[in-house]
Amino acid sequence: MYKLLIRPLFFLFDPEKIHHFTFSTIRFFNKLPFVSGIIKSFYNVDNKQLERDLFGLKFKNPVGLAAGFDKDAKLFNELSNFGFGFIEIGTLTPKPQDGNPKKRLFRLQSDSAIINRMGFNNGGVEAAVERLKKNKGVLIGGNIGKNKVTPNEEAVEDYKICFEALFNYVDYFVVNVSSPNTPNLRELQDKEPLTKLLQTLKDLNNEKPKPKPILLKIAPDLTDSQLLDIIDIVSVTQIDGVIATNTTISRDGLTSDNKTEMGGLSGKPLTNRSTEVIQFLSDKSNKAFPIIGVGGIHSVADALEKFEAGANLIQLYTGFIYEGPKLIKDINKALINN
Repeated sequence: MYKLLIRPLFFLFDPEKIHHFTFSTIRFFNKLPFVSGIIKSFYNVDNKQLERDLFGLKFKNPVGLAAGFDKDAKLFNELSNFGFGFIEIGTLTPKPQDGNPKKRLFRLQSDSAIINRMGFNNGGVEAAVERLKKNKGVLIGGNIGKNKVTPNEEAVEDYKICFEALFNYVDYFVVNVSSPNTPNLRELQDKEPLTKLLQTLKDLNNEKPKPKPILLKIAPDLTDSQLLDIIDIVSVTQIDGVIATNTTISRDGLTSDNKTEMGGLSGKPLTNRSTEVIQFLSDKSNKAFPIIGVGGIHSVADALEKFEAGANLIQLYTGFIYEGPKLIKDINKALINN
């Protein structure tokens, strides 16, 4: 029904406006008696075979929602009803910011892709914390970044502010230095500043009675040499894992008319590169750390390919938009039978 009726209707409208409309609609229906339970009964797959123990956390299944969909932690409880094993909120910054000027979100329908240049638009970490206090048992990842006006040499402080604010309300952290939509942010992926940033957060984490897992989200556009640096940095700082990958600045092979829009590209064009990065990290590190695979997962086959390449968990974003919530159920059912 989603692909035949709902998606064609939604795709008639501006993608950012329909995103907010969809949030309002999901929230409204979940407030109605029994609706939440009906959604759960239709999409949730409960099976011990799906459970994953990773970074000291128990995931009820390995299919999560990637950051960027519920930036401000406004709908994580309702979205979990669709069968996700975990929800990653953010990217959050210390202070609220509007992000980049609209229009900044574009569908590339012939490529089953999306280009976004949102620019970390969010209401600030403190506002998100107030909503996270109402968590009803959803396993939450907190994706953190820096404000646009914060220079790179002061970026560590922004990440520390977000880390401290979210610490009691998320289950794991993701350090985002790989978005192409905040000026100069990707420079923080260079070995020296990245090591400093991660080591600072790791030291801060170690001061806590019960430290939380810290992961790094990387770009798909890194060279093999840079990926080897990532492996070395993970080893040196002893962070808990890597999320591979964020959106790409590549436009290779696209056919849509709006393919030249600036921003990060997600969806099917990213499928192969994301899997290559996962495979490289897994092989070259000898599976030394967990990997969450994300990028171009639009089918069960795409998901299984990510796991075979070395991913321990996966996340959906663009595939969720194009294929609908049934994709989550189909992947989990396939994992039971695989």
